[in-house]
Amino acid sequence: MVAYRYDKSFEGLLTAVFEAYVSKKFPDVLLGENEVAPLFCDEIVDILTDEARSSRVWKGLELRISHSALYTLPDCWLSELPEVDMLIFRYIRKAFDAKESIELNFGDPDVLELSKIWRHVQKERERVLQFVRFQKTADGIYFSCLEPAYNVLPITLSHFIDRFHDQRWIIYDAKRDYGFYYDLKEVTEIHLDDKQWNSNGIIAESVADTDELLFQQLWKGYFDSMTIKERVNPKLHRRNLPVRFWKYLPEKRRR
Repeated sequence: MVAYRYDKSFEGLLTAVFEAYVSKKFPDVLLGENEVAPLFCDEIVDILTDEARSSRVWKGLELRISHSALYTLPDCWLSELPEVDMLIFRYIRKAFDAKESIELNFGDPDVLELSKIWRHVQKERERVLQFVRFQKTADGIYFSCLEPAYNVLPITLSHFIDRFHDQRWIIYDAKRDYGFYYDLKEVTEIHLDDKQWNSNGIIAESVADTDELLFQQLWKGYFDSMTIKERVNPKLHRRNLPVRFWKYLPEKRRR
């Protein structure tokens, strides 16, 4: 059994593909830098992420699968599911070795599984777009905190830049402890050590804009007034608005 150990980045995975084709030695398992190798592992190959090599693999894929199929790979990577890296590795290998594009060969279990993962990731992306609620801070920054099931913040940024290009904002993933800050010009990845919000994502009064509480109450009132109680369907409501998002939504908090 051959194991590749790499830094668990997407670029590192592409570098591993490059190394496998150069050495003609393909891994049976992919390990993170601190992961323990399987008991019956014969060889461990350490992979150093190389931008030039990963770029060559990416450009090679551009010649073998469509643009839409190509970008499902980094999207699936964001699922962070166990062994999704090995699944993507096998897919890439099949894409290079096949005489025709494999992207529509859903009889292949790897192609089918990646298509399912991609749909789940895209659905979570749509939920983030729908359920982000911003709070205005005293210094004029709009802040939102949430915990998506998958690491989808990177693929929501284009929407928020387009929709809120005239406002400074922070969207923070509390589950993964990182976020993105938009300063009206560019987006920067950030990590906040001083977390001035509670477990429900509500920012502290000391950093909130003076009118923020008023606007939250107005939003709750609007939400309540638009609800037709006779047509409330709790089961459908939970399906369309998963409970895990509720604590971050002002309209779902108790008064």
